Amino acid sequence: MTDKKPKSVFKQGAISSEFIGESIAKHQTKTSIGAHNIFLGQVRGDMIDGKIVSSIEYTAYEDMANQKFHDIREAAFEKFQLTCMHIYHSLGIVKAGEICLFVFVSSPRRKVVFEALEFIVEEIKAHVPVFGKEIFEDDTHQWKVNN
Repeated sequence: MTDKKPKSVFKQGAISSEFIGESIAKHQTKTSIGAHNIFLGQVRGDMIDGKIVSSIEYTAYEDMANQKFHDIREAAFEKFQLTCMHIYHSLGIVKAGEICLFVFVSSPRRKVVFEALEFIVEEIKAHVPVFGKEIFEDDTHQWKVNN
């Protein structure tokens, strides 16, 4: 593990396909990489109690959340043979169908990226203080339950 200061992983609003593409493209020339894996968390237009979710408004305890993201990142680098990793999460309103979480890992080996990505996403869900308020088509809302 390193003693680097945690960088902010938050993006305001949805994470665009252009941003995702640019992040991935940075690694195309690295010849030590044999595999990449990507997780894209997308806001679902779920029906809850007869109402359809139109968007989620994400909030966080940013300093605490950035530290948790940093700890997860460091633990993944320690546990898996990774070459690189990107983690970004949305804050603010993200509409149904848009991307709210982007995790990208690279490694010399294929199997590693699958195991690492599952570890990272499960750790994020379990430990990072990011909260979502589901906003319904009728403008009512409720706090999201992680499942």
